[in-house]
Parts: sequence; C-alpha cells; structure tokens
Amino acid sequence: MNIQRKDAALTRGKLLASAGEVFADKGYRAATIAEICKRAGANIASVNYHFRTKEQLYVEAWRYAFNESIEAHPPDGGVSADAPPEERLRGQIRALINRIADRGNREFRIMQQEIFDPTDLLEGATRELLDSLHISTQRVVRELLGPCVPEEQAGYCEISIVNQCISPMLTGRSGKGIRKNKESGDKRPMDIEAYAGHVFRFSLAGIRAVSLEFQENSNSMKKTKTGS
Repeated sequence: MNIQRKDAALTRGKLLASAGEVFADKGYRAATIAEICKRAGANIASVNYHFRTKEQLYVEAWRYAFNESIEAHPPDGGVSADAPPEERLRGQIRALINRIADRGNREFRIMQQEIFDPTDLLEGATRELLDSLHISTQRVVRELLGPCVPEEQAGYCEISIVNQCISPMLTGRSGKGIRKNKESGDKRPMDIEAYAGHVFRFSLAGIRAVSLEFQENSNSMKKTKTGS
C-alpha cells in the first residue's frame, strides 16, 4: 500500500511539473493533456484519476509552481520579522524581483499567458495565495507611512512598489546590465541586484514623501482648528 501511495504521489508530481511547463509555454487553451502526459511519462487515465479535468490540472499546476517559487525565493528575503521596516521592505522587494527573474519560474510564465489569453480559472487560487504576500507588503508600508496617511494612499504605495518589481522583470528575465530594444528604444533593467536596490531606494523615498505631505497637512489642520 505504501509503495502504491508513493508511486501515485510521484506520478502526480510529474504531471504537475510537466503541466506547468506546457501551460507556461503554450497557455491553457493550446496546451493538451496528451503532451502533458508524454512529458510526464504518464497516461491520460492518471490525469483523470488525480485531477478529473483539465481545468483542475491547470489550477493545481499553477499552485504547484507558485509553492516551488516561494520555496526558492522566500518572500521575506531572509530578513527577520524583528528587523526595522526599511530592511524588511528591502528584503521583500529583492525577493519578489529575484522570484520573477528566475528562469525556472513557471508561476509568472503561466500568469503571462493569462494576461494574453485570459481564462479566469486561476482567479480563486491567485487571490488565496497572493493576498497574503500583498498583506505582508502593506503591513511594512503602513508602518513606514505612519498614522497620518489614509489607508487608500497606503494601498497606492503598495501597488506602486509591486508594479515596479513586476513590469520590467517580465520584459527581460535574464542576463546582466541594461539590454536595449533596438526597435522601440526602451531600456530593460537586467542587473537584478542593482535594479532591486533602485526600486527599494525609489520606493522608500516615495513613501517618506507621502508621509511628510500628510503629516504637514495634519499639522496645518490642527493649527487651523486651534486658531494658532
């Protein structure tokens, strides 16, 4: 019985890994169960047994890829929870950028396919797994902003930070230095460590500017109320 369970778990893992590759390369609609099984060295009946449908295999393959990615690049960047918020923010930014830039990352490649040809099948899984990461970043941003800044503005700051990490990295995920696209003239940041440092400094400066603005507004309102 134990041998059968181990064999079943091994087959399931191979299917998830091969499905992640096929979905990342071709997207959900162009991917076929036949190709996934061929890469996994499994038969179609095993897909029916473990996942029942292509849709469920798709969701589980993305979830599997996400967990692999998080294990390879812990979201805290190796920074202690007791560290100052600045250091925690630096760690989170560095971890996210390295996660996206990882050439073996199937999680983001699948999400790119979703952008080009949406299926909405991953909506529940992405909300469940990504929300905790957003909350962690929001918590650090909230701590750095201070009490005077409204929650809406804190949310804008978190979105700005995450987008800085994601957008450029998705256009160029390997190499070093700056690669220039000859046709469009755009420059893509490819030195991962240098770019992570830039995003951290830029974001921290922005957070401090927003915090200062709302502190000054708060102080001005208090003076107006007291008539001083």
